[in-house]
Amino acid sequence: MAAFGSFSLLIALALATYNLLAGALALRLVATGQPSRIAPERLADTARRAGIAGFLAVSGAAFALVWAAFTNDFSIAYITEHSNIALPGPYKFAALWSGQEGSLLLWAWLLAAYGFVLRLRHKTDVKLFAYAGTILASVQVFFLLLLNFAAPPFSLLKGAIPADGNGLNPLLQYPEMVIHPPMLYLGYVGFTVPFAFALGALIMRYPGEKWIKVTRTWTMVTWLFLTCGIFLGMHWAYAVLGWGGYWGWDPVENASFMPWLTGTAFLHSVMMQEKKGMMKSWNVWLIFSTFLLTLLGTTLTRGGLVSSVHAFAQSPIGNWFLIFMGIVLAVCIFVYILQRSHLQSERQLESLVSRESSFLFNNLVLLTACFVILWGTLFPIISEYVQGSKVTVGAPFYNRVAVPIGLFLLFLTGVGPLLPWRATSLRSIRRNFIPPVVALWITVFVCLAVGVRPWVNGSFDSGHFYALVAFALSAAVFTAVVSEFVRGALVIARQTGRNLFTATWLLTRRNTRRYGGYIVHIGVVIVVVGLAGSAFNISHEQELDLHSKLAIGPYVLECVGFTQDSNLNYDSEYAVLNVSEHGKPEFQITPERRVYLVSGQPQTMVSIHSNPGWDLYVVYEGANPDTGRPIIKAFLNPLVGWIWAGLFIMVIGTFVALAPALSPATAAVRMPVAAVASEAALKGGD
Repeated sequence: MAAFGSFSLLIALALATYNLLAGALALRLVATGQPSRIAPERLADTARRAGIAGFLAVSGAAFALVWAAFTNDFSIAYITEHSNIALPGPYKFAALWSGQEGSLLLWAWLLAAYGFVLRLRHKTDVKLFAYAGTILASVQVFFLLLLNFAAPPFSLLKGAIPADGNGLNPLLQYPEMVIHPPMLYLGYVGFTVPFAFALGALIMRYPGEKWIKVTRTWTMVTWLFLTCGIFLGMHWAYAVLGWGGYWGWDPVENASFMPWLTGTAFLHSVMMQEKKGMMKSWNVWLIFSTFLLTLLGTTLTRGGLVSSVHAFAQSPIGNWFLIFMGIVLAVCIFVYILQRSHLQSERQLESLVSRESSFLFNNLVLLTACFVILWGTLFPIISEYVQGSKVTVGAPFYNRVAVPIGLFLLFLTGVGPLLPWRATSLRSIRRNFIPPVVALWITVFVCLAVGVRPWVNGSFDSGHFYALVAFALSAAVFTAVVSEFVRGALVIARQTGRNLFTATWLLTRRNTRRYGGYIVHIGVVIVVVGLAGSAFNISHEQELDLHSKLAIGPYVLECVGFTQDSNLNYDSEYAVLNVSEHGKPEFQITPERRVYLVSGQPQTMVSIHSNPGWDLYVVYEGANPDTGRPIIKAFLNPLVGWIWAGLFIMVIGTFVALAPALSPATAAVRMPVAAVASEAALKGGD
């Protein structure tokens, strides 16, 4: 399979190169109108077909690597390093992205798949899609050059072929790691598509905002993949690393979060361009920056620029990425300067208290957060270059800066929907803002009453203060978003006689993009509540002999046994703990510690018992070498389940936003014209 895989990558490189050169030549001939013996349309079509064939070639290479893992072909160095005979089937499949070469192959395959879909839809707008397809081909050429010459995944092992491989990194032997990296890469790679459309539209001076409408679905789906990838990574860190947390501001975590921030800003600000003809240059640079940040994220993960628990491969290919990123940035700057007159805004901001200004402030806050995280992530590299030693930036720095920024962003999330376009009257402010403000202060008083206070034992506690602010703002934003649904639904209910639930459904179907976005905002609020709960985490560590007990919060953990087990892949030892809540026996948990036979590396398997209020999180840290007794560390983590529930709501909201809205004719049938007009007036004509 090594020869087949290598040949497939060479064919893919040849096809991508032809796609790039033939596509660029065809577009040049069309732009200049110069006569040619080859019809530009025919040349462009052969370039498109080469791109489609390239997908099949890269798919062949990916299949070859997966097949080699399942057949234990240890003649291939990559398979020897990342698989072994006893490795379960799902993890053999995950070996595709467990190392540098395989993850680059995954990047190239996903890009080819996106390009395949794009090229099949070329008749939507032939010229624009031709530009986008050619730009995608240029990115594909770069990754195929890496795979053929810098990081070939089918390199043969030198010397004798071993009877078994080194095995998969133990940190990756967890069910979520079968889907987390592909989901994250679907987000990373997917942002190449709106980047290609934006750059292509700017090169050809594409009229109007149609390119945004063409790429809206691409961008939202890509954003959803990246969002799910980030949260799956959080859950993996929570369930596998055994430290009781889910986000440590690790450089690779930051690398995935930064394009999410700029991508989120882009999704918001394109509405300004579509509706008001504003922020055109801003939007172009947002999508350019998002694509560059996805390349940076791939570089940090696979290029060895930073030390990270997530960076499973170290390699000098970071230089290749830096050169490519420099080329991309230079092209973006050149095209922007050449075509900047095409990006003049059609309107100006009329009022600071308007929905337009809320979008602008929202973007500024998101970009500020991105810059802070980028600075903290790259600071060790910069400090080493300047003074010869690395100065790391830890979680306290990010929390001190990013938490206030995040809370301000949450505030804007609630304010934006309450403001009409252009300008806001005092009457409108009073009508729209009273319910959220009331909810905010009720939440403050309730939190103070139950003991959520900024002062703990007579001293100021910033964690409790920020949690109090987060709870209060979350209540206000939730109320603001729900009030938007209620006001619109009441109008429809009065005009049609439908019940409130049906009216809300019709309201959402009439403008799925807006109300789907509101559902996403509700999900964000739920996530923020879950994150705020971390201010009240407690933990306790203790050696437990047989029938000894550990108390934490309302729980008492009693050790009723500790034993060992083994299989072909790993040996394990675990404790058996009976858990009582408020003195009443409830359930049993078995935290485990594994040692993988091939690599000899240990791995923690955490036991987690969840309910809506908190997680009981228990880690078996091994036996004390002096006493032989097991060491148990227990955490009580409030509201963690709200984070995963918030993600679920965000996914639902995104699907709603992606669903086609009712056409005006269908809406008129389902609800009278008067209801449609009244609801539109209530929303300020949005």
